[in-house]
Amino acid sequence: MTIEQSALPFTRRSLLAAGAALALPLPAAAARSPSSLAALGAAKGIRFGSTIGGKTMADPRYRQLNAAECALIVPENEMKWAALRPDARHFDFRAADRIVAWSTANDIGVRGHTLLWHSERWMPQWVADHDYGSSPAIEAERLLVDHVATVAGRYADRVDSFDVVNEAIDSETGKLRETALSRHLGAIETLELAFRAARQAAPEAQLVYNDYMGWRSDEGLHRDAVLRLLEQLRKRRAPVDALGVQSHLGSKFSDTPTGLGSLDETAWRRFLDEVTGMGFDLLVTEMDVHENPLPGDIAVRDAQVAAHARAYLDLMLSYPQTKTVICWGLSDRYSWLGDFRQRPDGLPKRPSPFDANYKRKPFRDAIAAAFNAAAPR
Repeated sequence: MTIEQSALPFTRRSLLAAGAALALPLPAAAARSPSSLAALGAAKGIRFGSTIGGKTMADPRYRQLNAAECALIVPENEMKWAALRPDARHFDFRAADRIVAWSTANDIGVRGHTLLWHSERWMPQWVADHDYGSSPAIEAERLLVDHVATVAGRYADRVDSFDVVNEAIDSETGKLRETALSRHLGAIETLELAFRAARQAAPEAQLVYNDYMGWRSDEGLHRDAVLRLLEQLRKRRAPVDALGVQSHLGSKFSDTPTGLGSLDETAWRRFLDEVTGMGFDLLVTEMDVHENPLPGDIAVRDAQVAAHARAYLDLMLSYPQTKTVICWGLSDRYSWLGDFRQRPDGLPKRPSPFDANYKRKPFRDAIAAAFNAAAPR
């Protein structure tokens, strides 16, 4: 296996040096306001954070916002297979290292996302085209273990929580997805192998299964399938510590004026009770609110988004196992939702806690209020 020269193993000192060019002119953690989301969360034993990467890393105002509000960051794409693995023989850690270096220089924690996005659509094409030879199961195992061990081992000193497996279930069928790896290894066997390799490479890290099932009434099939998967992994004694609940709230991709969806809080609590009853912790990992069907009036829209987010966080934080809350972007300027279907009225989407000009919104205040109301972890 060849590793890019710029990505040779590094020490904490080299990380600090690499991040100096992007560091803020302040000791970030010490300088955060007591009213920052990081501080309000920390007062209750909750780590608050958001995602950063790509265009956002190049924007000093966005970096400043993250340093001011976050105790934790997640690389948006830079730790995924498609970013790290140009081919079967090489790794390129330059973009991921840059984010980890910046977070280190600013005293911000890092979550790893993701060691295996178990979906053919999001794996590099070379994985499907790879020559698995006369012993395909052995070669598939080698590729997977090598990837997980290399990435998790590289960042084990800085990342204390990894999304080991992401979105392994087809939400439309409730079945485990297949990839070129799992076609040779078996689906559940692939997932178990990823978790075991991660535990060996990062023995102190929290290992997470991450997925997008939620509290809407039309997500029961997905919830049930995730529960069955966690039960299987537990029976196989796979080293899974927690469930990451992505928390992409709201309308998904609906254009119809139906509000933020029909909710089934009873079923959702039943699901969370089952998950925590098996001994898993919970994380809110990718929170935003897709507000497509809401009225165009900004004040009305923002108020409904905030109320929805507050109700959701109050529910999630009622479980003492929820100790991490991550937004998938702090500013509307860079939300991934803006890259997809537009609102029917053509107005910009407002799914994040801060607007496109970095002004705080009611959504941000809803997160603060939920932290203030939460019991200590």
